[in-house]
Amino acid sequence: MNLNLNKPIVFFDLETTGIEITTDRIVEISMLKVFPDGTTESKTSRINPTIPIPPKVTKIHGISDEDVKDAPKFAEVAKDFAKFIEGCDLAGYNSDRFDVPMIAEEFLRAEVDFDIRKRKLIDVQVIFHKKEQRTLEAAYKFYCEKDLKDAHSAEADTMATYEVLKSQLDKYEDLQNDVNFLSGFSHHISSADFAAKIVYGKDKVEMFNFGKYKGQSVEDVFKKDPGYYSWMMNSDFPLYTKKILTEIKLRTAFNR
Repeated sequence: MNLNLNKPIVFFDLETTGIEITTDRIVEISMLKVFPDGTTESKTSRINPTIPIPPKVTKIHGISDEDVKDAPKFAEVAKDFAKFIEGCDLAGYNSDRFDVPMIAEEFLRAEVDFDIRKRKLIDVQVIFHKKEQRTLEAAYKFYCEKDLKDAHSAEADTMATYEVLKSQLDKYEDLQNDVNFLSGFSHHISSADFAAKIVYGKDKVEMFNFGKYKGQSVEDVFKKDPGYYSWMMNSDFPLYTKKILTEIKLRTAFNR
């Protein structure tokens, strides 16, 4: 089943130096843009992460320091990739928890604005786990009846994710072929930031989702404990989380 789209959607996958959003870096990125008429356009690049790739990670995706030593740094290609996804919704596999937060951090480090609030996000892994509980390789085998070759290469995983979502729409009658529906269905939690440190409560009020103020309004916390904002800004939280915190802080100050 082809996707029912009102605007383009970009499937993407990242290979990285590790899984820590704030400290690890991208080593390969692949994007597949699907247009409403079903045509596609792809963009793939190796990236010099500027930090060593641990041998145990190289064993997973097969990319070594030698492979990327002459590749561009992300800051050198960030604007090109940002332009590629401009005006598009986004989809990936485990993207809500990893790929989207990671690329948002890299864009911010490269000083390229990345506003997720204008996009719908679809995480194909969440749909799969809600329905079948498997890995991407198993999902590809189960839904597409094919073996996933070159697993853990960004390009192969990106194409497989696109094919899996189309097959999921064929298999499950209750899955609506609509980006708004799929975005909502494939989210674990409604959050203001990618790391889900700040989640939406009643009436879309931003609430802390961790620590001693968990469950409390961010605005209320900043009013009664102004130092908490400074502590978070000086701690090892993702840049996007700090961006959202600053927006709330400024909004709180102006609303006094």
